[in-house]
Amino acid sequence: MGFNAAVAAMAIIAGAIASVAGFGVGSILTPLIALQYGTKLAVSAVSVPHAIATAIRFWKIRGQVDRRVFFGFGLLNAAGALAGALAHNRMNSPVLSRALGALLLFAGILGVTGYAEKLRFGRLASRAAGVASGAFGGLVGNQGSIRSAALLGLGVHRDAFVATATATALAVDAVRMPIYIATGWQKMLDAWPVIVCAIAGVVAGTLAGVRILRRIPEKAFRRTVSAILLVIGIALLGGIA
Repeated sequence: MGFNAAVAAMAIIAGAIASVAGFGVGSILTPLIALQYGTKLAVSAVSVPHAIATAIRFWKIRGQVDRRVFFGFGLLNAAGALAGALAHNRMNSPVLSRALGALLLFAGILGVTGYAEKLRFGRLASRAAGVASGAFGGLVGNQGSIRSAALLGLGVHRDAFVATATATALAVDAVRMPIYIATGWQKMLDAWPVIVCAIAGVVAGTLAGVRILRRIPEKAFRRTVSAILLVIGIALLGGIA
């Protein structure tokens, strides 16, 4: 009961962060749930509250999606997630988590120091980033922060940034969840209490976070996203995941 309560509390925080930054549910909850259920099951379990929170967030800000960025970047992100999910049961998740941590650490440093604002991704680079981040999402359930790092470099406005990141995350969930369920539905059923607690938390956090988003200035928002990248990167390299 204590662990489930902790998951619910962190899920509220994760849902609020995701509403502001466009990512956070998988990055925060997957390492936590992995402490008790292991990384592979944690990835599958978190995909359920992640999809629900993402759908709620998308519905509220759907009109602000940058369609050009979504069709050029988002769909390739989903394609990468499909490949990653198919390889999910064959890869070493701890190694991938540390590789992800290194990338997030690098992206966070660039953002906090202001260098990320000078970066601009061309068409090929954005496509490569879309496939790569989606593949990490399918493999270890943590890809939103890489996706956000790439979107920061594309110069997308704050509201469009969150909306486009959310639309991309929803596309990723649509392709990876059926694979997780087909290959691990029995173990996911065993973890239903923690999944329910996570769903309740992220829904509450998402509803609160959308209101917070409108109060954050553009420059502070970008710094906030970068700081979150940096913290998660350090955590992953430290072995929390």
